[in-house]
Amino acid sequence: MRDFRDAKLMAKTLRQALADRDISLTHSETLEIVALQFGLDQWNILSAKIEAAGASRSAVGIEPPTPIFRIFSVEKAMEFYCGFLGFQLDWEHRFDENSPLYCQVSRDGMALHLSEHSGDASPGAKAFVRVANVRAYHAELAGKDYRYMKPGVEEAPWGLEMTVIDPFSNRIAFCEQA
Repeated sequence: MRDFRDAKLMAKTLRQALADRDISLTHSETLEIVALQFGLDQWNILSAKIEAAGASRSAVGIEPPTPIFRIFSVEKAMEFYCGFLGFQLDWEHRFDENSPLYCQVSRDGMALHLSEHSGDASPGAKAFVRVANVRAYHAELAGKDYRYMKPGVEEAPWGLEMTVIDPFSNRIAFCEQA
């Protein structure tokens, strides 16, 4: 998943895509557009944010993992992840129109990869996700009255936890740590 640190590459890609449609923008103009897409007023602010992020990273640059969950129905997966959990579909890939789907969904900086490919993951996996306010998320989900999942919030020694199970037996434990 691309993030603000990929802004220059995103601007270059945008400029090329627009040029392919006979729309000419300077690199500077596309940098300003990308900054706006990240909710910032101008490129200089985004540039400073990129520089600060680079300074705070180690030489190795290990980042949080992206879990891959096996799915068997794109329709059911989108209903659960996008409709119920409130994630958005970021991108999807198929090698051709008759190939399995591989896609990314995300919400609030958390990304998941969903795959119909048999070798990518085993159904029944579990991801542990830290959240700031599990009760607020629980209230949001309860308000949707999703017929297949009615999660509850439980107290655990490490904090408040709400576990959801997707239609393919994959589990996500959202935890507000104590």
